Order: sequence, then structure tokens, then C-alpha cells
Amino acid sequence: MTAALTLIVGALLSALSPPAASAAGPVPAPAGLTATEVSFQGFGGLTLRGTVLAPQQARGPLPGVVLVTGSGAGVPREHLLTEATEFARRGLAVLIYDKRSAGYTGFRRSYSELADDALGAVRELRSRPGVDPAKVGLWGLSEGGWVAPLAASRSADAAFVIVVGGNAMTPIRQQVWNESSGLRRAGVSGSLIDRGKRNFARLGADAGLFAEAFFDAPGVLERVRQPVLGIWGGRDLQTPPEDNPPLFARALRRGGNTHYTFRFFPEADHGVHVTPDQGLTRGEPLAPGYADLVGSWVRDVTSGRLPEADTAPLPEQDHPSVAIAPSPWWASAWMQTAALTLFVVAFAGYPLVALARRLRGRTVRPVSRWAGLLAGAGLTAAAGLVCYIFYLMAAGRYPDPGPVLAGRPLPWLGLQGLAAAAVCAGAATAVSWRRAAGSVPVAERVRLGLLLTAGAVFVPWAVYWGLLVP
Repeated sequence: MTAALTLIVGALLSALSPPAASAAGPVPAPAGLTATEVSFQGFGGLTLRGTVLAPQQARGPLPGVVLVTGSGAGVPREHLLTEATEFARRGLAVLIYDKRSAGYTGFRRSYSELADDALGAVRELRSRPGVDPAKVGLWGLSEGGWVAPLAASRSADAAFVIVVGGNAMTPIRQQVWNESSGLRRAGVSGSLIDRGKRNFARLGADAGLFAEAFFDAPGVLERVRQPVLGIWGGRDLQTPPEDNPPLFARALRRGGNTHYTFRFFPEADHGVHVTPDQGLTRGEPLAPGYADLVGSWVRDVTSGRLPEADTAPLPEQDHPSVAIAPSPWWASAWMQTAALTLFVVAFAGYPLVALARRLRGRTVRPVSRWAGLLAGAGLTAAAGLVCYIFYLMAAGRYPDPGPVLAGRPLPWLGLQGLAAAAVCAGAATAVSWRRAAGSVPVAERVRLGLLLTAGAVFVPWAVYWGLLVP
């Protein structure tokens, strides 16, 4: 059954993941810039192709920057063409490249491999005529905000690191915050978010379906010795813009690095683009002043003018992110599978045995009518929880949870009501069986024993998933 769960969740994740892009063609040179096609070797000898944009009238060797994109397989270089164009117009040589699709899926990826790809791009840019090899650094967006520091921690070839919408927390913590944002925008609060969504993410990680879920971002940042520029948009709905900068600062300082600058653009989205609707939609232009900041900061740090713990006031986010640890053994994927199997066998088996007896003309008076309610409510609550959370997952970043009452969607309230009914029915069934213990046939004792065992397991299971928690 664990294998079945893996296949189902894996299929959903694959369906939700962006399709792998085909290799992009040459990028036309934007006005005032040159565009040079390049290729280089990434992890495992994979050939990656890209474009270097640079000012037409460049004087002397230029500082350079390699742009590392966010999540997705085979993301084409054009995805970052706006950033590359604006940075090049600020006097930088900028390399953008087509992201690998080999070995990258919705539930399999390696930040280590992506970091090696980025270092291959750094080596290529350092070798270009007109580029100062001592002044080439890395810029990472979103997922690239994990990859770029990892690459820099491995090689002094990178002169600086810029992260945009980056995270100094685990990917699972960021992802749960991201998904919770969509539900909170719909008015949801309480146990569906605090337990249901959070524990489902942990279950996915247990089953090997959440790649790099517990990636040690602080540990990587402790090994970064280059100056760091961190940039966040105040309307970021994917990365916690208030929680992350202090985490970055603490990790860098633990490693002895105080050469960092943090800046915020209050009305910008996750990628620091303009947004017409508070972060839901990304506009094409960059936030005013963003490209100027990157250009001037790179010139400063590559000229020896290093910042010293230079931070700005933090933006506000509407809810905090929460640290998420791996599931304890008693809530692991195997234990969850065992519990669900028990529920199906015991709760579904109880009425099926009664039906089989009736068809054979053999009836046994039930010890208690409550037993039927326990079986029906328990099975419906367990199956309903799995189906509802799968639905919310498949619905994407901004799901419709249904009508919301007092912070809880009506489907969730219904499941909570069924769970409460199952617990009450279980207690009543146990009392009735105790009173009639001497007159219950052996076969019925086995049937009731299995049912009540499932009912007893159902209680902590329902608490864990939030069905018995407000």
C-alpha cells in the first residue's frame, strides 16, 4: 500500500510540475547589448547551452554574473531575459542558460547537481573575452537561492552571491508556508493548515516524493565566504520575506561572514517584478531600482568595498513559517499505511460481514447499533481526509477549499463531525460489549474486537491529522 501511495502522489506531483522545456534557440541581442551563444559542461558532463549578454560599448574587463533560475525542469534561458537585459545595461556581463531536465522531475532533483551546473557556467563566463575572471559571481532566484550559495560554498571562483526570493530554511518549511498562504487567502485557519497540510507534506517527504525536503540551507550559508546580497519583494507569496533575512544573517554570521546586504521592495512579487494584484500576478518589468541596486552593489564588492551587516527594515508577512521536522516513527509513511489498511479492513469489513450473513440467512443480533455508526463514520472520515487533502494539493497554489465557516471549510467541518461521531460511537460500542460480554458469540467477539481496535487507533490518528483538533 505504501507503493500505491507513492504512485498516486507521484502522479499528482508530476501532473502539477511544469513540463520540461525543449532547448531554446539563440537569444536576439536586445538594444544596446551584444548576445553571444555559449555552451559548457555541467554535472556529469551534461552539455548546457546559454547566452552571454553584455554592453556593446564596454570599456575594459567587465564584472560578470551567472543567473540561476528557480524550480522547474528544463526552464529555458528566456525565463530570465528581463533580468539579464537590465543587469547588462548596468554594465555587467550576464550569462543565462537552459536549465537541465535530465534527472530533474517533480519528485527527484539534486541541488548538488544544479550547483555543479552553475559552477560550470561560472567557469565559462570567467573565460570569456572582456570579462574580469576575478569579478564573476552568482545570482539565484527562488530555488536558485538554495543552489547559488551551495555553488559558492564549493568554489572561490564565485566572487559574490545574490539571492532573490531566497530561503535560509528547509524547502519543506517554505513549501508549507507557500501552500498555507493560498488557503489563508481563502479565509482558512486552524487544524487543516496546522496539521493536515503540514503532516501531508511530511508524509510526502517520508515516501521520497519531496526532493531535498530537509536541505540544510543554514549549514551551506555557514560555509559561504563571499559577500552576499539578499533581495525580497514585500508581496512575495511563495517565500516568507520577513522570516528569511534573519535566518540568512544568523547562518552567515555563524560562519564568520558579516559582508552581507539585505534590501526589500515593498510592492514587488517573489521575483522582484512589479505586480498589479499584491503578488498574485507577475508583471514583466522589474521593480524600480532593483537592477540599479544589483549593478551598483556588484561594482562595489568587486572593487573591494564590502558591506558590513547592512540591512533594511523587514517587510511584514501575514503569517509566520513554522519549522518542520521529519515524521516521528509512529507517524511515518509505513505506520500511516498500516493505520489506513486497518481502517479499511475493520470499518469496511464490519458491514460487509453483516451483509454476507444476511444473504446466507444467518443473522446475529448486533451488540450495539453504535458499532455500525463507528464503522461508517470512521471509514468516511479517514477516506474523506485523504481525498480532501489530495484535492487541495491537486488544485495548485490557490485552491478553492469550499465555503468557510469560522476559519474552517465546510468539507473539513464535516470530516471533523464524522471523526467526533466515530469516537463517541466507539466508546458506546465498548460499553455495550462489556455489558453483554457473556452472551456474545466467539465470531462476533473477533469482529467487534477488530472494529474497536480500529476505533482505538483512529483516535490518535485523527488527532494527528487535525480531525479532532479545532
